Amino acid sequence: MADPTTPASPAALHDPARTRVVGAPLDRARAAVILLHGRGGSAEDIASLAQVLAADRLCFLIPEATGHTWYPQRFIAPLAANEPWLGSALAVVGALLARVAGARIDSRRTAITGFSQGACLALEFAARNPARYGAVIGFSGGLIGPPGEARPAVPRGASFGGAPVFLGCGDRDGHIPVEVVEASAATLTALGATVDRRIYPGMGHTINEDEIAAARALLAGLA
Repeated sequence: MADPTTPASPAALHDPARTRVVGAPLDRARAAVILLHGRGGSAEDIASLAQVLAADRLCFLIPEATGHTWYPQRFIAPLAANEPWLGSALAVVGALLARVAGARIDSRRTAITGFSQGACLALEFAARNPARYGAVIGFSGGLIGPPGEARPAVPRGASFGGAPVFLGCGDRDGHIPVEVVEASAATLTALGATVDRRIYPGMGHTINEDEIAAARALLAGLA
Protein backbone atom coordinates (compact mmCIF):
# COMPACT_ATOMS: atom_id res chain seq x y z
CA MET A 1 0.00 0.00 0.00
CA ALA A 2 1.24 3.54 -0.72
CA ASP A 3 2.78 5.57 2.09
CA PRO A 4 0.36 8.22 3.36
CA THR A 5 1.02 11.87 4.01
CA THR A 6 2.26 12.01 7.57
CA PRO A 7 0.72 14.75 9.75
CA ALA A 8 2.95 17.80 9.96
CA SER A 9 3.69 17.70 13.68
CA PRO A 10 3.14 15.50 16.73
CA ALA A 11 0.71 18.15 18.00
CA ALA A 12 -1.86 16.86 15.48
CA LEU A 13 -2.35 13.46 17.08
CA HIS A 14 -5.33 11.17 16.69
CA ASP A 15 -8.75 12.19 17.99
CA PRO A 16 -11.24 9.54 19.19
CA ALA A 17 -14.04 12.01 18.47
CA ARG A 18 -13.41 11.45 14.77
CA THR A 19 -15.36 8.19 14.85
CA ARG A 20 -18.07 7.05 12.49
CA VAL A 21 -20.90 4.87 13.81
CA VAL A 22 -22.36 2.18 11.53
CA GLY A 23 -25.13 -0.26 12.34
CA ALA A 24 -27.17 -0.12 15.53
CA PRO A 25 -26.83 3.02 17.67
CA LEU A 26 -24.52 2.26 20.57
CA ASP A 27 -27.18 2.92 23.19
CA ARG A 28 -29.44 0.28 21.59
CA ALA A 29 -26.78 -2.22 20.55
CA ARG A 30 -26.21 -5.61 22.11
CA ALA A 31 -22.59 -5.82 20.98
CA ALA A 32 -19.94 -3.48 19.59
CA VAL A 33 -17.02 -3.68 17.16
CA ILE A 34 -14.12 -1.27 16.99
CA LEU A 35 -13.07 -1.36 13.33
CA LEU A 36 -9.69 0.11 12.33
CA HIS A 37 -8.74 1.14 8.80
CA GLY A 38 -5.37 0.57 7.14
CA ARG A 39 -2.59 2.92 6.09
CA GLY A 40 -3.88 5.50 3.66
CA GLY A 41 -7.48 4.47 4.33
CA SER A 42 -10.35 6.18 6.09
CA ALA A 43 -13.39 5.50 8.21
CA GLU A 44 -15.53 5.87 5.10
CA ASP A 45 -13.47 3.32 3.18
CA ILE A 46 -13.61 0.60 5.78
CA ALA A 47 -17.27 1.25 6.57
CA SER A 48 -17.98 -0.95 3.54
CA LEU A 49 -16.45 -3.86 5.47
CA ALA A 50 -18.76 -3.09 8.39
CA GLN A 51 -21.72 -3.47 6.05
CA VAL A 52 -20.45 -6.90 5.01
CA LEU A 53 -19.90 -8.00 8.62
CA ALA A 54 -23.12 -6.48 9.97
CA ALA A 55 -25.44 -8.40 12.29
CA ASP A 56 -28.61 -7.46 14.15
CA ARG A 57 -28.02 -5.10 17.09
CA LEU A 58 -24.30 -4.78 16.30
CA CYS A 59 -22.69 -1.33 16.50
CA PHE A 60 -19.48 -0.54 14.62
CA LEU A 61 -17.30 2.30 15.92
CA ILE A 62 -14.91 3.32 13.14
CA PRO A 63 -12.28 5.91 14.07
CA GLU A 64 -10.21 7.77 11.50
CA ALA A 65 -6.48 8.37 11.87
CA THR A 66 -5.04 11.84 11.47
CA GLY A 67 -3.42 11.96 8.05
CA HIS A 68 -4.92 8.52 7.28
CA THR A 69 -2.15 6.66 9.07
CA TRP A 70 -2.01 5.37 12.63
CA TYR A 71 1.79 5.43 12.81
CA PRO A 72 4.37 6.55 10.24
CA GLN A 73 6.86 3.68 9.91
CA ARG A 74 6.36 0.01 9.01
CA PHE A 75 4.83 -2.09 11.76
CA ILE A 76 8.07 -4.06 12.13
CA ALA A 77 10.12 -0.92 12.77
CA PRO A 78 11.43 -0.42 16.33
CA LEU A 79 8.57 0.62 18.59
CA ALA A 80 10.21 3.95 19.42
CA ALA A 81 10.31 4.87 15.73
CA ASN A 82 6.51 4.95 15.61
CA GLU A 83 6.02 7.14 18.66
CA PRO A 84 4.23 9.30 19.64
CA TRP A 85 1.77 8.25 16.93
CA LEU A 86 1.45 4.66 18.07
CA GLY A 87 0.75 5.64 21.66
CA SER A 88 -1.92 8.06 20.49
CA ALA A 89 -3.48 5.40 18.25
CA LEU A 90 -3.58 2.90 21.12
CA ALA A 91 -5.21 5.58 23.27
CA VAL A 92 -7.96 5.98 20.66
CA VAL A 93 -8.79 2.28 20.93
CA GLY A 94 -8.80 2.55 24.72
CA ALA A 95 -11.12 5.57 24.60
CA LEU A 96 -13.56 3.76 22.33
CA LEU A 97 -13.56 0.71 24.60
CA ALA A 98 -14.41 3.02 27.49
CA ARG A 99 -17.24 4.49 25.40
CA VAL A 100 -18.56 0.98 24.76
CA ALA A 101 -18.31 0.08 28.43
CA GLY A 102 -20.21 3.27 29.26
CA ALA A 103 -23.06 1.93 27.14
CA ARG A 104 -23.10 -1.17 29.40
CA ILE A 105 -21.63 -3.47 26.78
CA ASP A 106 -19.00 -5.60 28.46
CA SER A 107 -15.78 -6.91 26.94
CA ARG A 108 -17.31 -10.32 26.15
CA ARG A 109 -19.65 -8.58 23.71
CA THR A 110 -16.96 -6.32 22.27
CA ALA A 111 -14.67 -7.04 19.33
CA ILE A 112 -11.57 -5.23 18.10
CA THR A 113 -10.73 -5.71 14.46
CA GLY A 114 -8.94 -4.10 11.55
CA PHE A 115 -7.23 -4.50 8.21
CA SER A 116 -3.51 -4.08 7.49
CA GLN A 117 -2.14 -1.26 9.67
CA GLY A 118 -5.48 -1.29 11.49
CA ALA A 119 -5.13 -5.03 12.10
CA CYS A 120 -1.68 -4.48 13.58
CA LEU A 121 -3.09 -1.78 15.85
CA ALA A 122 -6.00 -4.00 16.94
CA LEU A 123 -3.71 -6.92 17.74
CA GLU A 124 -1.16 -4.73 19.51
CA PHE A 125 -3.79 -3.11 21.72
CA ALA A 126 -5.24 -6.47 22.66
CA ALA A 127 -1.81 -7.96 23.41
CA ARG A 128 -0.97 -5.05 25.70
CA ASN A 129 -4.39 -5.21 27.35
CA PRO A 130 -5.46 -8.89 27.45
CA ALA A 131 -9.08 -9.44 28.48
CA ARG A 132 -11.99 -11.75 27.70
CA TYR A 133 -12.95 -9.92 24.53
CA GLY A 134 -15.77 -11.21 22.38
CA ALA A 135 -13.29 -11.40 19.51
CA VAL A 136 -10.08 -9.90 18.19
CA ILE A 137 -9.78 -10.09 14.40
CA GLY A 138 -6.72 -9.22 12.36
CA PHE A 139 -7.05 -9.18 8.57
CA SER A 140 -3.48 -9.09 7.20
CA GLY A 141 -1.67 -7.93 10.31
CA GLY A 142 0.66 -8.86 13.16
CA LEU A 143 1.93 -7.53 16.45
CA ILE A 144 3.87 -4.29 16.18
CA GLY A 145 7.63 -4.16 16.60
CA PRO A 146 10.65 -5.91 15.08
CA PRO A 147 11.40 -9.58 15.74
CA GLY A 148 13.47 -9.90 18.87
CA GLU A 149 12.49 -6.59 20.47
CA ALA A 150 11.12 -7.04 23.99
CA ARG A 151 7.34 -6.90 24.16
CA PRO A 152 5.74 -4.23 26.39
CA ALA A 153 4.81 -5.63 29.80
CA VAL A 154 1.19 -6.58 30.43
CA PRO A 155 -0.57 -6.15 33.79
CA ARG A 156 0.22 -8.95 36.22
CA GLY A 157 -2.35 -11.73 35.92
CA ALA A 158 -3.92 -10.31 32.76
CA SER A 159 -5.15 -12.93 30.28
CA PHE A 160 -7.40 -13.34 27.29
CA GLY A 161 -9.18 -16.09 29.21
CA GLY A 162 -9.74 -18.10 26.06
CA ALA A 163 -11.03 -15.16 23.99
CA PRO A 164 -11.14 -15.96 20.25
CA VAL A 165 -8.50 -14.32 18.07
CA PHE A 166 -8.61 -14.67 14.29
CA LEU A 167 -5.50 -14.05 12.19
CA GLY A 168 -5.80 -14.27 8.42
CA CYS A 169 -3.02 -13.48 5.95
CA GLY A 170 -1.76 -14.47 2.52
CA ASP A 171 1.63 -16.10 2.07
CA ARG A 172 2.41 -13.62 -0.71
CA ASP A 173 1.49 -10.52 1.27
CA GLY A 174 4.21 -7.98 0.51
CA HIS A 175 3.48 -6.01 3.69
CA ILE A 176 2.99 -8.70 6.35
CA PRO A 177 5.67 -11.41 6.62
CA VAL A 178 4.18 -14.83 7.38
CA GLU A 179 6.75 -15.44 10.10
CA VAL A 180 5.46 -12.36 11.94
CA VAL A 181 1.91 -13.71 11.81
CA GLU A 182 3.15 -17.03 13.20
CA ALA A 183 5.07 -15.30 16.00
CA SER A 184 2.04 -13.14 16.79
CA ALA A 185 -0.16 -16.22 17.04
CA ALA A 186 2.31 -17.77 19.48
CA THR A 187 2.45 -14.63 21.64
CA LEU A 188 -1.33 -14.29 21.78
CA THR A 189 -1.75 -17.97 22.60
CA ALA A 190 0.73 -17.59 25.46
CA LEU A 191 -1.45 -14.76 26.78
CA GLY A 192 -4.44 -17.10 26.92
CA ALA A 193 -6.14 -16.45 23.58
CA THR A 194 -7.75 -19.15 21.46
CA VAL A 195 -6.10 -18.37 18.14
CA ASP A 196 -7.44 -19.33 14.73
CA ARG A 197 -4.51 -18.67 12.37
CA ARG A 198 -5.11 -19.08 8.65
CA ILE A 199 -2.38 -18.57 6.04
CA TYR A 200 -3.74 -18.55 2.49
CA PRO A 201 -1.49 -19.87 -0.30
CA GLY A 202 -1.00 -17.47 -3.19
CA MET A 203 -2.94 -14.60 -1.60
CA GLY A 204 -1.60 -11.05 -1.44
CA HIS A 205 -2.62 -8.09 0.71
CA THR A 206 -6.37 -8.46 0.73
CA ILE A 207 -9.33 -10.10 2.52
CA ASN A 208 -10.92 -13.24 1.10
CA GLU A 209 -14.33 -14.84 1.50
CA ASP A 210 -13.12 -17.44 4.01
CA GLU A 211 -11.91 -14.65 6.30
CA ILE A 212 -15.20 -12.81 5.92
CA ALA A 213 -17.16 -15.95 6.81
CA ALA A 214 -15.01 -16.58 9.90
CA ALA A 215 -15.36 -12.98 11.08
CA ARG A 216 -19.11 -12.92 10.48
CA ALA A 217 -19.54 -16.08 12.54
CA LEU A 218 -17.61 -14.55 15.45
CA LEU A 219 -19.48 -11.25 15.35
CA ALA A 220 -22.92 -12.79 14.87
CA GLY A 221 -22.26 -14.83 18.00
CA LEU A 222 -21.77 -11.63 20.00
CA ALA A 223 -24.99 -10.02 18.87
